[in-house]
Amino acid sequence: MDPLQPDVSLSILSALAAGGLIGLERSFHGRPAGFRTHALVSLASALLMVLSVHQLDWFTTAPVEAIRIDPSRMAQGIMTGIGFLDAGVIFKEGVNVRGLTTAASIWLTAALGVLFGAGFYAPALLGTAATLGVLAAFRWLERRMPSQFFAELVLCVARTDRPTEAELRDFLEEQSFDATTFTYRLREAGQVLEFKTVIHTLGAQRTEALV
Repeated sequence: MDPLQPDVSLSILSALAAGGLIGLERSFHGRPAGFRTHALVSLASALLMVLSVHQLDWFTTAPVEAIRIDPSRMAQGIMTGIGFLDAGVIFKEGVNVRGLTTAASIWLTAALGVLFGAGFYAPALLGTAATLGVLAAFRWLERRMPSQFFAELVLCVARTDRPTEAELRDFLEEQSFDATTFTYRLREAGQVLEFKTVIHTLGAQRTEALV
């Protein structure tokens, strides 16, 4: 297999360009996995698929009938391996889970690399355009859609002047918030009572008024 032959070069360079474009969008928005990560994921996927598709070129000493070309097994291995990389960009922050979109974009970038490496340029290019559209256009749409906002509420009060749970719930309802189950804890040698719960409302703008 000549690495400079047109079909191999086109697969590798196309995958690199597609991964780079998706990574630029992630880098622009300050995500932990950006331009270099996505470009490398797509490039690695394409290289492995090129290796799988062109087995006849590197099994030169084996009989042709003994070689079984099955690129789908390589694709399965690539997509499974990407799962370990994805796990590194997902983390929990309070009641929110962050990094899911970046993890999905890495996984999808690997799939695009597989398509480019196998020579399926039309679906790969369509997939690249669709991915960039989802990350850019859908972000604009998502910001304008009403959505539930969740936050963790921690309230510390003097033990001798503590409100009841019913009073807290009534107050939160007045501010258009709903609360889940309350938990309690004594602090400062038993002099301070800490209330903790998860609250939610429609939109994040109401939290300023609540504070």
